[in-house]
Amino acid sequence: MLCENCKEREAVIHLTQIVNNSVTTMHLCEACAAERGVETESAVAKFPLGDFLASLGKSGPADQADAAVTIPCRFCGGTLADFRQTGRLGCARCYESFEPHLRDLLRRLHGSTRHMGEAYHMPGTAPEGGPGESELGKLRDQLRRAVEAENFELAAELRDRIRVME
Repeated sequence: MLCENCKEREAVIHLTQIVNNSVTTMHLCEACAAERGVETESAVAKFPLGDFLASLGKSGPADQADAAVTIPCRFCGGTLADFRQTGRLGCARCYESFEPHLRDLLRRLHGSTRHMGEAYHMPGTAPEGGPGESELGKLRDQLRRAVEAENFELAAELRDRIRVME
């Protein structure tokens, strides 16, 4: 099917609009859809992480954020501005150079700066420490988060539960 607007290229965007209970469908090529302001998957998928990171950098005091963005990595010379634009760090040392900013970013994205995933165990094998060990680890993590959040009542309760389990 050809684009209804230019009648030259293949229509890949099928736009359905409902206005006053009247349904109209337009079949557009990617270029004509972009001219009308319709975001296509290819436009959205280019740098979604970079756009997200750039939007995070806009919060907080402007002069502090601007100064931090221009500080280069001591090893490769990459900056936080480069990271926010591409979503990629320049080298392994960038993690050390930008640690405070990355910690804050990870805390906002994942709720923690520490990986909380599950360890893989071969089918038919038990995790080390037995079944109670994973529960104890979860309680310790909850205790750490409660202390960070200054929720000391919950922290005391969790501390007591950990002592009983140990």
